Amino acid sequence: MKAIIPVAGAGTKLRPHTYTQPKALIPLAGKTILNIIVDQLRDAGISEFIFIIGYLGEKIQDYVQTNYPDLNCHFISQNDRHGTGHAVSLTQEIVGNDQVLIVLGDTIAEYDLKQVLAEPHSMLGVKKVDDPRNFGVAEVEEDGFVSRVVEKPVIPKSNMALVGIYKIVESHLLYGCLDKIINSNENQHDFNLTDALECMIQQGAKFKYFKVSNWFDCGKRETLLESNAILLKKFGGNVFENNPFQNTIIIPPVSIGEGCVIKNSVIGPNVAIGEHTSINHGIIKDSIIGAYSNIVEIVLNNSLIGNDAEVKGVSRNLNIGDNTAIDLGGSKS
Repeated sequence: MKAIIPVAGAGTKLRPHTYTQPKALIPLAGKTILNIIVDQLRDAGISEFIFIIGYLGEKIQDYVQTNYPDLNCHFISQNDRHGTGHAVSLTQEIVGNDQVLIVLGDTIAEYDLKQVLAEPHSMLGVKKVDDPRNFGVAEVEEDGFVSRVVEKPVIPKSNMALVGIYKIVESHLLYGCLDKIINSNENQHDFNLTDALECMIQQGAKFKYFKVSNWFDCGKRETLLESNAILLKKFGGNVFENNPFQNTIIIPPVSIGEGCVIKNSVIGPNVAIGEHTSINHGIIKDSIIGAYSNIVEIVLNNSLIGNDAEVKGVSRNLNIGDNTAIDLGGSKS
């Protein structure tokens, strides 16, 4: 079993952070998105990985080779981004006829991966959603099999969204469908993996579905911060020992990287701070702060701060009487 992880996207919804950092390396609960995905697959026994890289791909490659030197890793460049289907088609020579597990590079989900790998059939991960029109959708039968998949249907016949986890047993059939779709639609810009899966179903491939218990959306700032809070509670947070915290209150769960210097501050809950960051006179909650940043005299809530950033507020001396309300943020009523 080989794992394919497409991480070539530009992550436009997370800009400006993804101008300098691939989305897969955005910090999350003291780890990175890619870190969580690879650890989950490795712990289930997968040791050979194919990473499809593109935008800032050298950072992905350096990260993987540094943090996972014992894994058998391949890196394929998708120089022209034409969708996930096109990205997966580039792996054909490495995969051959082996079974593959495809996990999209921004997909973090909780499920019984060992049970999925043990099933004899191809498998699709699904999650019930309120509005499935923005997702690939699986139409499922009572016997556990998938009768049809469609990408972003205008009138969905199912509310089972594809979460971005696909176990493919008949890989030769997958690549045959991808070749057919790409070669017969030369003027098409994006090729969805969902279309190739539907092609496989039409040619007789059997797909079973499995439900994920949790699906963490890491594609936008708001949902990334929500996922950070949930995963901090799950992992329990982590604070490196011997960090010099002076006159500081820590409210769990938080993750604070190595070498951080924090003074006169209140940190938490639901805060992840990268390594070697300095914070002085800050109140921070429900936020992600990158590594090597400097935060001074500011209140941050639901904020995403990148690496090597400097954020300074304004120091104020106030003498405020009873029954007074002051908005220092200058918000309009």
